Order: sequence, then C-alpha cells, then structure tokens
Amino acid sequence: MGGAPTSVPVGNSVQGIKVLSLAGDSAVVEIGGRKTTLRLGEGAVGGAAAAEDGASTGGRAVLQSDGRGHFVAQGSINGKAVTMMVDTGASVTVLPANEANRLGIDYRARGTPGAANTANGRVQTWNLSLDSVRIQGITLYNVSASVIEAPLNTILLGNSFLNRVQMQREGETMVLVRRF
Repeated sequence: MGGAPTSVPVGNSVQGIKVLSLAGDSAVVEIGGRKTTLRLGEGAVGGAAAAEDGASTGGRAVLQSDGRGHFVAQGSINGKAVTMMVDTGASVTVLPANEANRLGIDYRARGTPGAANTANGRVQTWNLSLDSVRIQGITLYNVSASVIEAPLNTILLGNSFLNRVQMQREGETMVLVRRF
C-alpha cells in the first residue's frame, strides 16, 4: 500500500479491490461489494475509493453504514488487507485468532496473556501492539490490540484506533479525521 501504481488486469483483485471493467480513462472497480468508477489518476486506498465515494486521503476516511447500521471498513493491518467493524465499545482493536494467524501475527509469542469481559462472557486475550492499522487515508502506528480465541467473525476496530481520530456521524455516514 502507498507505493508505486499497480496494474491489475480486468477480473483480478488486489488488496480487496476487484477490477470489473476498463473504458477510456476510467475503470469500474468493486470494493466491499460496492461498484465505484475511478478515473485516470484517482486511486483506491485501503479498500475504499478515493474520489467518487467521497473517501479521501490525507488523514481522513469516510465510511457508509451497512444494512444493519454497522460501519464496516476495508483496510489493512501490518500491510495486509482486512475487513474491520467500528466498535466504539471495544477498548482496543480486537482480532479473532484465525485473522491474527492469517496476518502472520504470532500472538502467543508476541502478546502478553490477559482476559477481557465481552458480551459473551470472560475470554482469554493476548495483548500486543500492531505495527500499523490503515483505513483509507488514515494510517496509525503502534495500535494496541487483543487477540482472542473465542468465536468472532470480524476484526473490531476499537478505541485504541478510534481515540486517535475525530469521529463525526451524519445519518448513514461516518467521517474519521486523524488527530495525531
């Protein structure tokens, strides 16, 4: 992410972005199930279109709620593509063990054992720091996280990330702006 432009053939995907078609100076891509048109010079960052969706770079991210009212973002952890759900009730960013393993995070060796109270009761955690967490134009470093081996279907983007951004919600849109 953030390097030189990448050529991606029609039908292929890179970092969760699938190229659907090309025409003249534009491309139609699919990001998180949504079709978006990108024009020459525009890009998709962290799984969200930088121009047409209203998402932008420079320390800002614009998220749309899903059909259930949740804000789900395509992004990356330690440079690898992930899907995360915003969870203002989570003290830290929470990764299920299967996602930590997929990302190559050796949480048992790197993490400090702990415990947390969740909606499903008390669970064993391994607390560690993620090198980087990125959503659209926001990249934060050394983000506190917990890995749990309890059933969890998605990564929860908790307050260890959210406390470092300004959040504003208007209806179905949430805007995050990097504070520091």
